[in-house]
This record gives sequence, C-alpha cells and structure tokens, in this order.
Amino acid sequence: MPKPSRKRQKIDGSSALLDDSAKDDEERRLESLLFGTQFIPSTREDQVPEAESSELRNLTDADLFYVDDGPTSNFPIDLSEEEVGSEEEVGSDAESSDSQPDFDPRIKSTKRAAWEDPDDPPVVSIESNRLRKLRDAPTETELTGRQYESRLRRQYERINPQPAWAKAAKERLRETDGNEIDELLSSTGGILASRSKKVALPSGVISIERLRDANQAASASGSGEVKSLAFHPSAKVPVLCVGSADRRIRLFNVDGHTSPLLQTLHIPTLPLSQSSVTFHPSGSSLLLTGPRPFYFVYDLQRGEMQHKAGRGLWGSFDTTTTVARKRGRGRGASSENSENSGGSAEGMDVTAFNPTGDMLAVAGRGGNVHLLDWKSGAGQVVSTLKCGAPVKALWWADEGGLTALTNDSEVFIWSVGERRCVRRWKDEGGFRGSGRAMTGTTKGWLAVGSNTGLVNVYGSDSFEDSSAFATQPKAVKTISNLSTAISTLRFNHDAQVMAVASREKKDAMRLIHLPSLTAFSNWPTSSTPLGHVSAIDFSAQSEYVAIGNTRGKVLLYHLLDYGAARMF
Repeated sequence: MPKPSRKRQKIDGSSALLDDSAKDDEERRLESLLFGTQFIPSTREDQVPEAESSELRNLTDADLFYVDDGPTSNFPIDLSEEEVGSEEEVGSDAESSDSQPDFDPRIKSTKRAAWEDPDDPPVVSIESNRLRKLRDAPTETELTGRQYESRLRRQYERINPQPAWAKAAKERLRETDGNEIDELLSSTGGILASRSKKVALPSGVISIERLRDANQAASASGSGEVKSLAFHPSAKVPVLCVGSADRRIRLFNVDGHTSPLLQTLHIPTLPLSQSSVTFHPSGSSLLLTGPRPFYFVYDLQRGEMQHKAGRGLWGSFDTTTTVARKRGRGRGASSENSENSGGSAEGMDVTAFNPTGDMLAVAGRGGNVHLLDWKSGAGQVVSTLKCGAPVKALWWADEGGLTALTNDSEVFIWSVGERRCVRRWKDEGGFRGSGRAMTGTTKGWLAVGSNTGLVNVYGSDSFEDSSAFATQPKAVKTISNLSTAISTLRFNHDAQVMAVASREKKDAMRLIHLPSLTAFSNWPTSSTPLGHVSAIDFSAQSEYVAIGNTRGKVLLYHLLDYGAARMF
C-alpha cells in the first residue's frame, strides 16, 4: 500500500503567538529568535518585573530545573488498575480520609539529610553476637544512644539486682520528699525559711551507721590526740573544726563521703584543750583558747587571724609570778597547782558564749568568772563573778543566766544583768574534787558528771530562779553506765540524745535517750572502734555525730532517724 504523501502545512506563527495568553515574554523572545516572528512584549499586570528577569537571565538550566526520580524501593510495587482504581476514586478517597498517610512507610529514602543536630545521640549497631542480649526483637540492628544506655542499664540490673536496703532507702527518701513538698504547698511561709522537721526518736534502739572518718584526709599527718571538736552552728555550712595535740586547727567539709580538708591553722604558742575551739553563735568567726592568758580569733569570711594578748584582758603581766610558775613546773609541781598559785596571767581553758554572742564568759583562777564584752570587738573584761572554787564548766541558760560548775560539785546560777547569784546548790552525791563536766539545753535538761562516772540529770526546775535560795533540786535520774571520771557531756540540738564519755577507759561512751533516760542498747558494741574518747560533738541538725579519740582519729557516724546525710 503506497504511503500517503506528506503535506507541508504553513503555520501562521504570529497569530498563534498573539492568541496564546499562557506564554510569557521569555518564551515569546525565544520564538522570535527561532521562527523570525515579531516579538511583542506582554502588558499583563502579573508579568514578572524586568529586574527579576534580568537576575534569571544568567542562570543555567541546571540551576533552574532538576529531575525528581521519586523514592526508590528494594521491592517491586504492583499497582494494578483494580487495586488503585481510577484517578477520580483515588482523589475522592484522599479527600474523604484525613488519616491516610501521604507516604508508604515501607519505602526508605536514600537521600542524605540536609542537616544533622550534633546534640542528637549517635546510632549504635547491635548486630554483633556480643550485643545480641540487648535486642528486644530479632530484627533490631541499630539503637540510638539513649536506647543503648537504657538497654545496658537494664542488662546490668538483671545481672546485679538492686538490694532490698537500697529499695527501702529510695522509698523512704521519696516519701520524705513528697511530705516536704506537701508541707511547702500547705504553708504561706517563705520558701527559703528553715523547715526543721521534728523527729520523735524511739528509745531502746538507735539507727546509726558509720561513715568515713572525718579527718581521713589528714590521717597521715600524725596530728596526735584530738583535743577539741566543734561543728559549725549553721546547718547550711557542713564544716567540722578539729583541734589536735600538734597545735593545729583543721577545718573539714563533712559531706558523708570523703570529708575533704578545707584549711589548716597552725598556732605554735597555744596548747589546745577540750574546749579550745568554739564557734561564735553567728558562725562568722572561730575562737581559739587554751591554758594561756591570750586567745586567737579567726575570721572565717575574711580568712584572717587576730591575736589578742593577755595584757589587754587581765592588765599587765606579773613577770615574777610567771617565772616562779615555770620553775615550779621544772621541779615537778603539777600544772593545775602552778596555774592556781596566784599571779595575773590567767589561762582561758573554759569559755562560753552567750546565745547572742555579745558576751564571753571565761573561767579564771580562784573561782573567778570574767565577763568579756564581745559586741564592741575590744574583748575587755566588764565584770567578774566570784564562785569560791575552781570552775570546771560554764553554760548559758539564756541571754542573762549563766550557770557554773565548780570543782566542789557546786552549781552557781548567776543573773548577769544584775550581777548576783540567784541560786546555789550542790550536786547530789558530789563531794570535794568530784565535779568534772556539766552541760545543759534550753529544752529543760541539765546534766552534771563527776569523777566517779555518775551523771545526774536534772529538770528545768534546777536552773530556774527560785524564791527558796537554798532549795536542793532533786535529780530526775542518775546514769551509772560508766565507772570512770566523766570527761565529755553533749546534748544534740533537740535534746533527745545525750552523749556521755570518759577518756580514762577504752570504749567508755554511751548515748542516752533523754525522754526515757535510758541508754541505747544496740550501740556502741564490743566491735565499735571508739578507743579512748577525748571529744564529742553533734552537727547542727544531728545528722552527724563526731567522736575524737587519743589516737588522732575522728570517727563520723550518721544518725538515720534525723534524715538522709546532707550533700553540699
């Protein structure tokens, strides 16, 4: 069959171009160059400005267009006409269903991400046999960093399950935090206000655990016997001050774990005693005293040491008496007799601040109690109280009430404002030379220890101003757990625990439950390494109790009933 002849058709390019409104000026310009037609620019309002067309004029086709190959898949997708349907059905289904996904989840894109966040965890492969135990499904091959961490933690807990005591501690801590939040939301008080939770300590058994020694950071220094211990009066400052026989004062940060050493103060001219280290009630300074007629004040905020000579306290020195005292010591005389043999250079072994820190009481020789004005900063003696016998202990009942224990076991209660003795009585069962230690608390307890190991505990009526001056108060109870001379008596902050110790016998220490006046039976035990106890002190909120001994160690214990150990 013969092919039909091809006929050339004449195309009127100018009329077709003019009638086609969809063409823009660029396309019209190209047609005029190709076909020789006349270029007539368009006058439409939506025409692209000349500036924009000039910017696109120098771009290549590769910059203007790209070929979209679509997502690639590793498996063929058979979309038959029956499964897909017509375009109208697909369009209607897309409009009617809003939950239909716009992509196939089986199709993975092979394109590289435009941007990666450096904070996103990396991807870890778990295809190796060593990491097969971390899979939740046999098909898992990769995990994110967070998933990998959680899987490792889960596997570790399978091998090493959490002990029961740790679970109980977490539950107790969670309940405590919840109660604190409830208390905070149920009160209109300030958030930063102190919220001390009242603890009702049971009798018989005390919950206590040993921590690392508080002075473990300085254990290799050979500091010698622990002479004095003092916790900072503020609960927000976990600092323990330790005075040792090498005439050094060390400050430790008590955190329940390492207790790092903060600072060391060396005072070569001042021997330390049991009450040599005393914090000012405000916590801003540290008072250092001893058997010398002078003292040191260390400013904790500035880090400066100030020395106060005895000339400003007791007047001028009696050099003759001082030389005679030194000769008497060389001939074998006792230090106590030489210090009490006259002269003006008195020591400062026993001191006590009043609750506000405005006045300092210092026990001198011959039963004198000197009152120093501490508020002015001069440290001058403003008055002297006379007790008649060497004073062994001082305690301020309140701002205006000072209690003193003499060597004859007599207790003097002074009204400092009036400068008069409002009450005087003798410790029950005491005799000459038996008075050794005394301490009290504003909660209504007063304890007096003797050289026989007995501790008489008195109620609040013993140190109150009584109309009957000679009334002998009756001891609430006599504690006879120890058999040697009492050297240390300490109350905790809420007066529910009292520590009693004697340094003359090994492991001679007991904790007394004050409401019931009974000793805790479970601590200390025969295996508790107390040694010869020389100093004891409780922290501001009684979370810790520090025990110093003659071997130079400061044992640190945590009282669990007073909450978790504080972390600072």
